[in-house]
Amino acid sequence: MLELILTVGVLGGLFLVTRTFVVVSGRHAVVKERVGKFAGVLKPGFHFMLPMLDRAAYTHDIREQAIDVPPQMCITKDNIQVEVDGIVYIQVMDPQAASYNVSNYRESAINLAMTTMRSEIGKLSLEQTFSERDKMNDSIVKEIDKDSVKWGIKVRRYEIKGITPSMAVVHTMEKQMEAERQKRAQITTSTGAKEAKILVSEGEKQQSINMSEGEKSKRINEAHGRAAEIRLLADAQAKGTQLVADAIRAEGGEAAVKAQLAEQYIHELGRILEGAEVSVVPEGIAKMRGFFEGVSQVGAATTSGNAKPTA
Repeated sequence: MLELILTVGVLGGLFLVTRTFVVVSGRHAVVKERVGKFAGVLKPGFHFMLPMLDRAAYTHDIREQAIDVPPQMCITKDNIQVEVDGIVYIQVMDPQAASYNVSNYRESAINLAMTTMRSEIGKLSLEQTFSERDKMNDSIVKEIDKDSVKWGIKVRRYEIKGITPSMAVVHTMEKQMEAERQKRAQITTSTGAKEAKILVSEGEKQQSINMSEGEKSKRINEAHGRAAEIRLLADAQAKGTQLVADAIRAEGGEAAVKAQLAEQYIHELGRILEGAEVSVVPEGIAKMRGFFEGVSQVGAATTSGNAKPTA
């Protein structure tokens, strides 16, 4: 019997001690109630409470908390189903509001994050959900923070972990990507062929220019050569003519020319008579006579000119 009394006394003492003294750690905040009413928030440290009147009603973790948002199906602006999940980071800022304004702030934060995420996904197309993820995270945080402030919590940030389209959409995207790759390959091939044709045409153009320039230079050089040749021939002919003229103007030169012409005439006439099948008689006998008289005079003059004078 004495042992039972001692046991009851020890248990009662422990109960009174736990009800009288409360130690709050640095990472928690404790909401105290007195006779069922809010009596304050116990900060980290040692606190005394009135037995049977005061009690630690709620204990909140005041550190930043990461809460997983379960995956859910959302519909984008272009009517494509995607599965989205994320993480919401919250922190208890007002332990009193977190205790009395909401039954479970963690569950409420999750539900609000899911609702807001569906709404934000519905404002964007599928392509935008991938390219504008940071913008979407900020929008979700702002929308959640508007309603969560009355719960005494602060939404620090929200991160989308994954966006997974349905299998049909994945197959369609794969086909689209394959078509895009083929398109880029065709564009690259056509561009290469175009550049090759341009280079070939430029080469042919330059070749034609070079050939025309070469032909032009060749013709210019040939013209210069022919001009030089003509000048040389003309100079030589002029010199020859000048020499003949000088020889004719010299003493006995005219008679020598006439004698040479007579000799050539007789030679050509004899050649014609030998080859002709009919008799050929000169047209003007008087002309022939005068011609031969002139030839005899030339011969006499030549003889007298060549005779040496006597003493």
